[in-house]
Amino acid sequence: MDINTIISHFKGSFITPVQDVQEKLSRIKAYIFDWDGVFNNGVKDENGTSSFSEVDAMGTNMLRFNHYLRHNDVPIVAIISGERNSAAWTLAKRECFHGVYSRIKLKTEALQHLCDKHGIQPHEVAFVFDDVLDFGAAEKCGLRIMIPRPCAPLLAEFAVQNGLVDYMTACVGGEGAVREAVELLTGLSGLYNETIANRMHYGEVYKTYINLRNETVPSFYISKDSQIIEEH
Repeated sequence: MDINTIISHFKGSFITPVQDVQEKLSRIKAYIFDWDGVFNNGVKDENGTSSFSEVDAMGTNMLRFNHYLRHNDVPIVAIISGERNSAAWTLAKRECFHGVYSRIKLKTEALQHLCDKHGIQPHEVAFVFDDVLDFGAAEKCGLRIMIPRPCAPLLAEFAVQNGLVDYMTACVGGEGAVREAVELLTGLSGLYNETIANRMHYGEVYKTYINLRNETVPSFYISKDSQIIEEH
């Protein structure tokens, strides 16, 4: 599948030229996601929980498998959220993410903690985010995908003008935005068809990947007194 065909399927906006996004992607070792407004529309129930979609969850797995095909390594994946959300923990446990950071007011601290823990640099991290609380981390990350919303056009413009975003999704949070983001990255890798075909047939390479992925036990962190501490 050539690059022009891939681009034609996406209705979001490339703020950074697509060839540069591909180059950034080649250096990525970790993928982090904000939660509220990204996996959902930001609406919480009376218990403070917001949900996620299986469509988005499957997309994160395909992205990780695609990364494995390219690098023979299961990538680091984490959620960084300003609140503690039980659904985020459920997804991380089921999908064997590396970590969930909750009650994080300064997301740059969580980003640096993740990098220090795994021996990587912020420019080796891709970040999917949606709001002003994410901008500090987006400024440091190597590849940035923003999920905008129609009610905040000035915020999206601020991100563009200040060099905080490489691609702006067409879909909004809770309506396939995560799947759009990870589908795009999987396509830009050049191995989209191989990724999907191997999963479709549950091939040997996919079996090896999923066994390795499932060895990951998530760590759960909160911010307390300006310190990132692990919850047990």
